Amino acid sequence: MDLSLFLFISLAMFTIGIIGVLTKRNALILFLSIELMLNSANLLFVAFARYWGNSIGLAWVFFVLVLAAAEAAVGLAILINAFRSREVVDIDQYNSLRG
Repeated sequence: MDLSLFLFISLAMFTIGIIGVLTKRNALILFLSIELMLNSANLLFVAFARYWGNSIGLAWVFFVLVLAAAEAAVGLAILINAFRSREVVDIDQYNSLRG
C-alpha cells in the first residue's frame, strides 16, 4: 500500500480529534478525542517504520500506548471524582475546582 493513504487517514483522524477537543464540552468526548489524536500518531509511526524498514517507529508506538493508558487511567479517575461531587460531566462546570 502507498504511504500517502496512511498519511491521509492519519490526518483525517487527527483532524477529527482536534475538532472534538475544540468543540465538545463533554469530558468523556474530550478524552476520546485525545485518544484519537494519539492513535493517529501511532498510525504514522507504524506506516513510516514499515516504509523505511526500521523498527524504531514501533518502539515509539509502544511508548505512546503506555502514555495513552496512563492518561486514560488518571483522567478517568479525576473525572469520576469530579462527577461524584457535581454529578455533571460538562467541562465548564468544573471551573471552581481550580486552585
